[in-house]
Amino acid sequence: MRSEEYAAAIGELAVRDRSERSRLLVTGRAPVETLRGVFTGKMPSAPQTSHGDDVKGIVEYSAVLTAKGRMVADLRVMWGPDPEEESLLLDVPDVAVESLMEHLRRYLPPRLATVENVSESAGLLTVLGPESGPTVSRLVTDGHVDADALAGLEEGEFLVSGTGQDQIRIVRTCEVATPALDLFVSGDRSAELWGKLTDLGAEPVGVEAWDMLRVEAGRPAFGRDMDESTILSETGLEGRAVDSAKGCYTGQEIVVRIRDRGHVNRSLRGLFLADGPIPPSDAELFQGDRVVGHITSAVESPRHGGGIALAYVRREVALGERVPVGSPDGPRAEVRELGSGWALALT
Repeated sequence: MRSEEYAAAIGELAVRDRSERSRLLVTGRAPVETLRGVFTGKMPSAPQTSHGDDVKGIVEYSAVLTAKGRMVADLRVMWGPDPEEESLLLDVPDVAVESLMEHLRRYLPPRLATVENVSESAGLLTVLGPESGPTVSRLVTDGHVDADALAGLEEGEFLVSGTGQDQIRIVRTCEVATPALDLFVSGDRSAELWGKLTDLGAEPVGVEAWDMLRVEAGRPAFGRDMDESTILSETGLEGRAVDSAKGCYTGQEIVVRIRDRGHVNRSLRGLFLADGPIPPSDAELFQGDRVVGHITSAVESPRHGGGIALAYVRREVALGERVPVGSPDGPRAEVRELGSGWALALT
């Protein structure tokens, strides 16, 4: 089944219900300013109207850190549903919601900002594949926004279709190695939109096919490839998650110290695996008899023509080096630098 899902996602049209994520709404007198010192990244601005009545905005990628620089969560941050009213909508992995809520309760003065989990009333679907743009153009915007305009969105840019409860936020995402659009939609309309998409032939995508596409894109997932023990600088996400021009934020001292020192002891890398069974997600990597890393996500990539993985690898292991997996005499995997299309560059 996952082969059919994967084929639809890279060749035609597919859809995934992002029920592994939650939406949190932050409201109050000053939610943006209050969270500026909590989030590592840029703070979003209110969406703007352009080209007639098109409403455009930006979803900012960010992280929340402890004072010691360890991750509480990664998340996407955007302006809330009303362009005229200051609020923030946070898109957060489910596995991080509880610790994030606890963290925010400690750092947010209730007189300035409060947080509510609105996941039941704010759904999220991702439409994947080459037909995602034309389909969303027709189905969601009634042709008001053409497919070329959707294809021209950069990662995190969004357009708004409709108003009030009928509002749908269409966001370009690069979490997976295929064209994809996130649809933030009211909970009532989420099931309706799912039905319409599947009626049009969109193949529902499960977690295995999604992970294949995610690892091909070189994107780590919280709870799989990073957690509360991870230092942000180890993930390679600073370029996306950190606004180096902003003022102080919790954990900044650690991020800056590592940046100025020039290295961390381990970094998230890609692996081209040897032929054979896909190793488990906790398989160790070796240099001689010494453990020098471990795999966090491993999948079969049909387009690469073999197994690929994300793994934390110690800095003394060079890019291009082939390291044994599972034991000192195990099958060897080639260490590669992650980046857009990393796993498909040689196919």
